[in-house]
Amino acid sequence: MENNDLNFNSRVNLDNLKVAVEKIKAELGKVIVGQDNFIDLLLVALLADGHVLIEGVPGVAKTITAKLLSKTVETGFSRLQFTPDLMPSDVLGTSVLNMKTSEFEFKKGPIFSNLVLIDEINRAPAKTQAALFEVMEERQISMDGTTYKMDPPFMVLATQNPIEQEGTYALPEAQLDRFLFKIDVGYPTLDEEILILKSHQERKGALPQTIISSLISEEELKNYKQQIFEIIVEEKIVKYIAQIVLNTRNHPHLYLGGSPRASIAVLQASKAYAAINGRDFVIPEDIKKVIYPVLRHRVILTPEREMEGMTADKVVEMIVQSVEVPR
Repeated sequence: MENNDLNFNSRVNLDNLKVAVEKIKAELGKVIVGQDNFIDLLLVALLADGHVLIEGVPGVAKTITAKLLSKTVETGFSRLQFTPDLMPSDVLGTSVLNMKTSEFEFKKGPIFSNLVLIDEINRAPAKTQAALFEVMEERQISMDGTTYKMDPPFMVLATQNPIEQEGTYALPEAQLDRFLFKIDVGYPTLDEEILILKSHQERKGALPQTIISSLISEEELKNYKQQIFEIIVEEKIVKYIAQIVLNTRNHPHLYLGGSPRASIAVLQASKAYAAINGRDFVIPEDIKKVIYPVLRHRVILTPEREMEGMTADKVVEMIVQSVEVPR
């Protein structure tokens, strides 16, 4: 049964949220072609208060989609280009001497924004990666004995190129685990590619950023996020999530399984996915939609399976098929 065919009386009024989501999709559709699943997952992450790692070869609209999404929300935006010589202070900020007062003052870095786009996150060395641990998990930065809270909303959208290995540093597992989703962005189909070319031709050189308008305010986003907490999750759905994640921990093809943080990520993401589809309750199809981007960066294949060409998504699919779907 299709999600849209379900008839029910909604206990949480999601009309405004659904309308806002449709408006954002339509607005992004002026520039972005054929990335419906990518955009859906970005919106789910935004509503679920999660960070997103976006992986794909150059030129598949990773950065521009993330940038245009931030344009649809009336909130702060900053972009960091990670490079091998980037220092933690270039991201977080540093203390500078105020000549008038002869005291040190903390000058905030570019991470102090609302939606932060980090381009090519795997180009920065380990100590710069480690600088993101606290801010991504706790929404705060501790510097020189002082804690600085981030203003909500706070979301990191990071991109990385899976092909290029020279001058890159693999992200530590602890940091990967802080991302709600890892979204793989592939090539468009032939029809989508034709539409991309037509869209580019029709824009007549106009920059994509100038075409996109702001549609929702910070206050509206805050209210929509609050509604996600009201989404109903039955006990059998909770058990379904727990069983899938548990099975990743004892699967013969996996060296490392999902943590309890992965279970919570599936729960939050499935609630947001139900909400953008106008439902105030979670169904198994919501779990199946979000389980792959939640788990693919959290599980590690055994070396033997990796050499055979097995992927994390294939193993997750095997696990999902082995767990009985609640009715």
